[in-house]
Amino acid sequence: MRCYLHAFLLCMVFTFFSLLYVFNQLASTLEDRDEWNLREQKVSDRRSHDTGNLLRKMPGLAGRRDREEGLDRERSGSAVKKRSDEGSHLAVVACGPRLEETLTMLKSAVLFSKKPLNFYIFAEDDLHDSFRNSLYSWPRTVQSKFNFTIYPITFPRENAKEWKKLFKPCASQRLFLPLILKEVDSLLYVDTDILFLQPVEDIWALLTQFNASHLAAMAPEHEEPRIGWYNRFARHPYFGKTGINSGVMLMNMTRLREKFFKNDMTTVALKWEEILMPLLQKYKLNITWGDQDLLNIIFHQNPESLYVFPCQWNYRPDHCIYGSNCHQADQEGVFILHGNRGVYHDDKQPAFRSVYEAIQKYPFGENMETSLLQPLEALLRTTTHTYCGRASHLFTKMLKQSIMSAQQDVT
Repeated sequence: MRCYLHAFLLCMVFTFFSLLYVFNQLASTLEDRDEWNLREQKVSDRRSHDTGNLLRKMPGLAGRRDREEGLDRERSGSAVKKRSDEGSHLAVVACGPRLEETLTMLKSAVLFSKKPLNFYIFAEDDLHDSFRNSLYSWPRTVQSKFNFTIYPITFPRENAKEWKKLFKPCASQRLFLPLILKEVDSLLYVDTDILFLQPVEDIWALLTQFNASHLAAMAPEHEEPRIGWYNRFARHPYFGKTGINSGVMLMNMTRLREKFFKNDMTTVALKWEEILMPLLQKYKLNITWGDQDLLNIIFHQNPESLYVFPCQWNYRPDHCIYGSNCHQADQEGVFILHGNRGVYHDDKQPAFRSVYEAIQKYPFGENMETSLLQPLEALLRTTTHTYCGRASHLFTKMLKQSIMSAQQDVT
């Protein structure tokens, strides 16, 4: 009887300290959120100073109309535009030697989109001037198609260094965008190694396909389970059969901020700002791909909240390196090219590198068919010794339509 009593008391003590740890993490996270509210005022002033142009100061779409009007008057002194006028909202995080790659991604967005674009660029301080100078050097006709705001890299005070170094430099910044861009209702986050082969507004339109429970959209990590990473090696929960890839992430951030997420740490559902730090503490020894793994864990517990879009919206070397396995791209072409594993900058996948260099080198204002498409097709014909090179006609299928549509607008 005494043994049972001792075991019961040990269980009670263990449960008490477990709950104490979880709620301590929550309290710490809420402290960080309050601190961010103060930082946000300072960052807002800094952003206005950085951009130096009324066209660049316009904030994004707010979640509620009454909050929208107050924030807009405070930050830019002008009325909020309607959703249809605002266009698409695109965020990117750039650290280290990612300047040129990010600019090429932004260039691909501008080249084909017909509706206004709002760029939210999160970058290390020493990159701010380079981004600003580069974007201001683009022709005025091109600048008129987008607004941009440059933000510093911002992490919670507690474990800031750990967040910054998680997986790749600054990659986990994407987890905190809903808490920093509080005035933005919906947002498309992309990695720096993304290239748009059709207008941004086409993926933005997927927001209209969200049901009442969806708050984010991503593509599967793999189409073929036999070569999948998560289903073979993951030491943590993940979404679906093969996990999800976070390189292209469409978010309804108003819903994300309001949602209470189920989790495997406590029976209490937690809000976004409350769940991140406890998840990191629990799984940091088991995750390999950093913030993407944390997203997989969250949506494993809340699968009803994720809208899964096809692989053609996030086409990576994995979809062709062992033979074509993205069936939607086989039928309709590639919509968004994702050059992960550094394939834009080495010789391992020359088809991917050819697309990147064609867009990077294209001179604004030149005929896109003769100065972009034709040189690209010539380069791709030299890559057929690789599996991805043999599938490279999928890279240009949608690109041709985008170029034809853009050229018609010019004429």
